[in-house]
Amino acid sequence: MSIRIGFAEADITPPVGIRKIGMLKEVISDHVLDPLFARIAVIANERERIAFIQLDTLSIRWTQVNDIRNRVQARYGFPGANIMVAATHNHAGPPVANCGDVPRDEAYIETMTAKVVDAFGRALESSCEAEIGFGRFFEFNVGFDRRVVMRNGTTRTHGRFEDGEALYVEGPVDPEFFVIAARKKSGELIGSVVNFACHPAHNGGGGALSAGFPGVLDRLMKQRGCPFALFLNGACGNITTYDRSHGGATKEIDEVGLMLADDLSRVLEKMEYSGSVNLGTASETIQLPYRKVGDAEIAGLIPGAQRFADGTVYGRGMDALLKRIEERKTQPAEVQALLLDNYAFVGIPAEYFSENGLKIKEGAYPANALVVSHANGMVGYVPHKEAFKRGGYETTFAAHSRMAPEAGDILAETAINLIRKCRAGS
Repeated sequence: MSIRIGFAEADITPPVGIRKIGMLKEVISDHVLDPLFARIAVIANERERIAFIQLDTLSIRWTQVNDIRNRVQARYGFPGANIMVAATHNHAGPPVANCGDVPRDEAYIETMTAKVVDAFGRALESSCEAEIGFGRFFEFNVGFDRRVVMRNGTTRTHGRFEDGEALYVEGPVDPEFFVIAARKKSGELIGSVVNFACHPAHNGGGGALSAGFPGVLDRLMKQRGCPFALFLNGACGNITTYDRSHGGATKEIDEVGLMLADDLSRVLEKMEYSGSVNLGTASETIQLPYRKVGDAEIAGLIPGAQRFADGTVYGRGMDALLKRIEERKTQPAEVQALLLDNYAFVGIPAEYFSENGLKIKEGAYPANALVVSHANGMVGYVPHKEAFKRGGYETTFAAHSRMAPEAGDILAETAINLIRKCRAGS
């Protein structure tokens, strides 16, 4: 089927002086290191239309996703259910959600939403008859598991092997660097979509507003003739740029951005394009169980519990969290699949562990699954089930880690079933 593809972007950099999100405690911005963007890609054939929206923010709430979808559908007639809205999980951006001591900024959210909807219209206007290509590279030198298993059987997030009690890095990374590329019939590159799993946590604690390494990637690719590099983060809940096996050595944002730009350039050089693509969509909103906790876990005193930032942050939010769990009973979570030929992009509304993402990729065979985390909402950390036996920051009970141990498997099974449904109906 012939296809039309369009890209657009909008500068969503907040004003200096806004609170920052991503460190649980209050941090006030004092300068802009580099701009933050929303990027949009729309893809259509004769029968179906889909779209990706990438935001340089820590997360995106379900209500905000629905607001964006509803406004886009009302203004442009584009089916809102076919839009995936995903945050890059940037730690150096504005407060789009309540996080620890940091309240969300409603004025900023409205401004951002309006800019996203306007940019969506520009992506539709720029759509042209195009060719599409798919490619991949395996990058092992950027993302590393940050959880270190200790001799007593617990896990320390950002553990160090200088500690004589350290044993090994807990789990695998997902090294797949996947690319969608689009070009005009003339051969001119229109833009690209990248899927890769790694925390963009640089500059979270200081005053700088920044898009992190996804922003560097896009800037470098513009210089190389690729107008857009839309970044969709993978299952990166336990993956960072800090290499535990080398004393916690890390790469700064410019180096990471350059490495990923080189990866993207390498894939583009070998890209084969087609003038048609089959598209499909499916989604399901499920109810996830909350954690069942006792007094020791509420106080952060069970083996393996690990609290970052100011430990009193946890106590201040605990009463509200327990009330929420008691009143709501379960947590709604939308799982979405967007199919392009045999490639299925799966939106997961969580800070999802790599083990969960790899489970989806393996279980979806013969389809090629690509996991997009922090998409269409945010339920917080969702570690794999075994991680709860050892602890660590990501499993320590708090507003950002409230889901039951089986939540990761429930999300994975839902995703795999949606991919099968998409393929059967396409």
